[in-house]
Amino acid sequence: MLLHRSTIALQRLATSPPTIARSRICRECLNTLSRTTTPPSPPPPPPSSKRCFSSTFFAANGVALGPAVATGGTWRRPQHYFLANSFLVKRGRSSAVDVVGVTGEDGMVPPHRRRRKAKAAAAATGDNAVIPPDASSLLSSSSEASTSALRRDALAYLSLTKPRLTALIVLTTMASYALFPVDPLLSSPAAPTLSALTLLYLTAGTALASSSANALNMAYEPKFDAQMSRTKNRPLVRGLLSTRQAVTFAGITGTIGVAALHMGVNPTVAALGALNIILYAGVYTPMKRLSVANTWVGALVGGIPPLMGWAAASGATALDGTFVELLGHPGGWLLASLLFAWQFPHFNSLSWTIREEYRSAGYQMAAWKYPAMNARVALRYSLLFFPICFGLWWVGVTDVGFLVDSSVVNAWLVREAWRFYRKGGEGGRARRLFWASVWHLPLVLVFAMAHKARLWQGVWDKVMGNGQEEDEELWEEDEGEKELVTEETAKEALVAKV
Repeated sequence: MLLHRSTIALQRLATSPPTIARSRICRECLNTLSRTTTPPSPPPPPPSSKRCFSSTFFAANGVALGPAVATGGTWRRPQHYFLANSFLVKRGRSSAVDVVGVTGEDGMVPPHRRRRKAKAAAAATGDNAVIPPDASSLLSSSSEASTSALRRDALAYLSLTKPRLTALIVLTTMASYALFPVDPLLSSPAAPTLSALTLLYLTAGTALASSSANALNMAYEPKFDAQMSRTKNRPLVRGLLSTRQAVTFAGITGTIGVAALHMGVNPTVAALGALNIILYAGVYTPMKRLSVANTWVGALVGGIPPLMGWAAASGATALDGTFVELLGHPGGWLLASLLFAWQFPHFNSLSWTIREEYRSAGYQMAAWKYPAMNARVALRYSLLFFPICFGLWWVGVTDVGFLVDSSVVNAWLVREAWRFYRKGGEGGRARRLFWASVWHLPLVLVFAMAHKARLWQGVWDKVMGNGQEEDEELWEEDEGEKELVTEETAKEALVAKV
């Protein structure tokens, strides 16, 4: 019996790490050890690369774990707790989600830190792939997915117009029309100088002229658009429309648009609309493959719509309607220079994000040919907004409050342009300058219209009743003069009868 117990004790010592050498153990301890009934400890499980999130997180927080988690399986937990951490996948409409093991070296990193780390990595690598696709590409995708033939063709033709660009051109034209300073002596509530019908013709004609120019642009370069991610889904690239259909559409919209501007506004505005079509489709589009100077030509195209709106508004009070008379006021040229300068921080930051695509497609852009000049030009024209906005106040287009509002927005744009100039577009600087330019233009135009010269003075006079007595006196004087004229006419008629 003693020999049997000794054998059992020695086996247990062999299976567990001994703390005392077996040759020095006494017989009583050996007997005590043989009488114990505690089973030996199982060996530790082999290390695994998969770590269950619940086994580390919930155990430390006192949450009861199911048997599946203990074995490295799947545990169910209500989804409203986990979806905020953005690392779980919703399964159908179930009220629970599967907690899966987080693998890799970031397995123990909280979700918000993983997101922060991903953003930092994207910024470090210059990941600027957040520039949205153009509206033409989105409409082409919708057109191809449509089941209705009429809707499919309508969306395809609408995508030819580049709706976002056309909307921007129309808005700048309308803003310039609204900012025209009308002389109070020439305007009255009974006979307003700025006509809503003229504005309607101006808006429709400008939109059609812009659509014509954009359609011709797409008809010229479908094989080049196919090589770029932003334009590869345009209608001619995807085969939704043919080149003949695009040219026909451009001819119809251009003819109707210029005719509407000529008949509903004035010949000067119609000539500016036709000139813009020629410059954009005939000069800027082919020049993109020849010289980096195409950016300046494109900026010139963007500066013409404010001149169209200004000429349309001044035509209501013009005597001869000549080009010099309609565009003799410096306010129209300042608004045109505002749009001209805005093109450079906007387009230079956009082109930097896709400079390699421009290079592979053969477009001559400063973003990849002269990157230092590209950033320098963006900063230079961003600084130009300060004197332009000062000039709008100086010539009487806006009041002094516009200087304060516009300076804040201009300083924001200059700050982003300075960062773009100092360190290039790396680290998301090009993306920030692009979005700053997107918000900059509408804010400046809205501030200009809100601070139009004599706008708030007229509102104040109307609220306080200032000027009503003078108007009544003038009306009484007019009535008195009419009565005198009537009496004199009656006397002359009576004398003639006698």
